[in-house]
Amino acid sequence: QVQLVESGGGLVQAGGSLRLSCAASGSIFSINAMGWYRQAPGKQRELVATITTGGSTNYADSLKGRFTISRPNAKNTVYLQMNSLKPEDTAVYYCNANQYGYNYWGQGTQVTVSS
Repeated sequence: QVQLVESGGGLVQAGGSLRLSCAASGSIFSINAMGWYRQAPGKQRELVATITTGGSTNYADSLKGRFTISRPNAKNTVYLQMNSLKPEDTAVYYCNANQYGYNYWGQGTQVTVSS
């Protein structure tokens, strides 16, 4: 079992920045990828960014250049730096960890961007 705890969400004005953190605990060996997804009201959960243990990253096309995912030393914490935030970035952001093809999810952290 892997437990994921997110932090860093909140309310920010458009154009501002936030950094989300996600700490994994439990059976964290062989986590091959971690990432962030988000879900806005009335919409499906969507990919934000992922990063593998080897450091390969994948971003939603619409977020490239504004969001940066990192996982220092491939340890058990993953970060999401969000810059130039827009009201449409408002959503619950979920941390994800993939281990042996199984997905674990955090409880989510709310990000609200005011115009």
